[in-house]
Amino acid sequence: MPQPLKHAPAAKPDIVSEHKCFGGRLGYYTHRSTATQCDMRFTVFLPPAAEHAPVPVLYYLSGLTCTEDNFTVKGNAYRMAAELGIAVVAPDTSPRGDHIPDEEGWDFGTGAGFYVDATEKPWHTHYNMYSYVAEELPQLIAENFNIAPARQSIFGHSMGGHGALTIYLKNPSRYKSVSAFAPIVTPMQTDWGQKALGKYLGENRERWRDYDATELLLSRNISGLPPILIDQGTEDAFLNTELHPKAFAAACKKTGQELILRMQDGYDHGYFFIQSFIDDHLQHHAKYLSEE
Repeated sequence: MPQPLKHAPAAKPDIVSEHKCFGGRLGYYTHRSTATQCDMRFTVFLPPAAEHAPVPVLYYLSGLTCTEDNFTVKGNAYRMAAELGIAVVAPDTSPRGDHIPDEEGWDFGTGAGFYVDATEKPWHTHYNMYSYVAEELPQLIAENFNIAPARQSIFGHSMGGHGALTIYLKNPSRYKSVSAFAPIVTPMQTDWGQKALGKYLGENRERWRDYDATELLLSRNISGLPPILIDQGTEDAFLNTELHPKAFAAACKKTGQELILRMQDGYDHGYFFIQSFIDDHLQHHAKYLSEE
């Protein structure tokens, strides 16, 4: 018998606004989260096909400083998603509110949940973005929208690429596929990652391995999953300091996991880069989301 989720949704989502979009419907929603113990926001795009039957769903995780609105407004994903008949869900990147602990600086705290379940005070009460994205949000979406929960995939950008890869690699049976734009693939070896993992998880670096995509591949000897697609701009200012895609590529080669790593000449870290290749990612996921 399936075990109950640790963080089941506390309540149905409330509609903030809804908009007609490429023949489908784009909605902004808020709900009370049991994982983060605060109100969380997310967006859902439902393609026209959702009016007639459940559709597959693709989760997008944003990067540092972002909210659910960055990808929703800047990603240019919904024309292709409508054509492919895929729902797209974009959650916020951290808990928010006057009662939520925060820290000065853009790379930790609000807007920087890093998709981990924090163990250290004062972060452990609210900063449980791993459980929120991997458990609570999918159940909420399945219960309230016309989607096929057995057909879900995940992708993201930068910190969100890190989140997508780690959540997928820890739960490959839940997702059909994964991809990322300029992901942080070795957070244990970067300034952003060491700051976030150290503060959220404490000084024991063994705990950090569970949230490092490269370490997960190697420690679990992961192979045989569908090809992982990563796009990385060659003019990305963070390429050689925070991202290190070649380290992830080496780990994939060592374990035998197929990786499609595309170094895109001249592109930077921003949303113009994401817009340029978003259709490729949606089509990549569509191949696997079509499988029952």
